Order: sequence, then structure tokens, then C-alpha cells
Amino acid sequence: MARRPNAPPMPMNGPRFNEFIQSPKVRVIDQDGENLGVMYTREAMEQAREVGLDLVEVSPNADPPVAKFLDVGKFKYEAQKKANVARKSQKTQEIKEIKMRPNIDDHDYDTKMKAIHKFIGEGDKVKVTLRFRGRELSHGQLGMVLLKRVQEDTAEIAKIESYPRMEGRQMLMVISPK
Repeated sequence: MARRPNAPPMPMNGPRFNEFIQSPKVRVIDQDGENLGVMYTREAMEQAREVGLDLVEVSPNADPPVAKFLDVGKFKYEAQKKANVARKSQKTQEIKEIKMRPNIDDHDYDTKMKAIHKFIGEGDKVKVTLRFRGRELSHGQLGMVLLKRVQEDTAEIAKIESYPRMEGRQMLMVISPK
């Protein structure tokens, strides 16, 4: 397969620029933000070269595509910096786990509920695990009553993501912020 001589490689990421712009006509905006109108891509590239800049496709899905006179390296660098800032400020949602027993005391229950409220307030999901031991397993309705109580106590700040279900000797429920 023959290749074009002296052809730079197609940019794999980022916007298309100069000879990589595929549409025959583009709407051109100069370096000062002035709209120069719709013109042929070759003509726009020549004007950009005269100014010492590149013709960069900023809105490829428009009709016709919008291209701007920019420095490609600087444009890519600033786009990368914006992406890094956005990634840094983004909060990942974690799953916190609260473990209880079916015959939990009121004060212990209140302490667990404070933790659940704190986790939900921070924007995390909470997995409530109810562990059954020995004869407690035959009284599954006690666990269901306890998880209903948790559901009612968190109703105004959280929604049920997965309803209570048994997995072996444990009953699980996942709640997430509204």
C-alpha cells in the first residue's frame, strides 16, 4: 500500500486541524473571535498560515463545521488542563457498609443511623448488612422489620437502590442519596 510522501500522521486524539479537516467548506472564526463567514477549507488554511496559526475544527458536527484560527499545541494543552481539573473535582461514589444484628439495641441502632446519615450526606451509597447467627436465622422476619425501620428513618434523604434480600446468613439492602 503506497503512502503519501511527507504526510504527517493523522491526529488520533483531539480536534482535526489544517489538512485533516475533511469537509470542503467551513465557517471560519479568526483569532480575535470575528466571524469571517463560510469559505473553502484550502482558502481558510492559507489565511491561517498568513497569520502564523493553524485552522482548527472546533465544532465538527455543525453544518458547515466551525473552524478557528488557533495554535493547535496550545489548544490541546488547554483542553487537557480543563479535563484534568474536571477529573480532579469529580466525586466518586463509594459504597460504605454498615453491619448490624437482628436484635440490635436502641442506642446501638441510633449510632449506626448517625453513621448512615453521615455517609448519605457525603454522597456515598450505604450497604446495610444484617448478619444472622445460629437460631436467629429462623426468625428472618425480625431482620425484615429492622431493615424496614432503617428504610423509614432514611426516607427523606435516601432512596432504596436494592431492596432487602437474603444471601446465605446475611440480609442485604443498599440505599443511595436522593
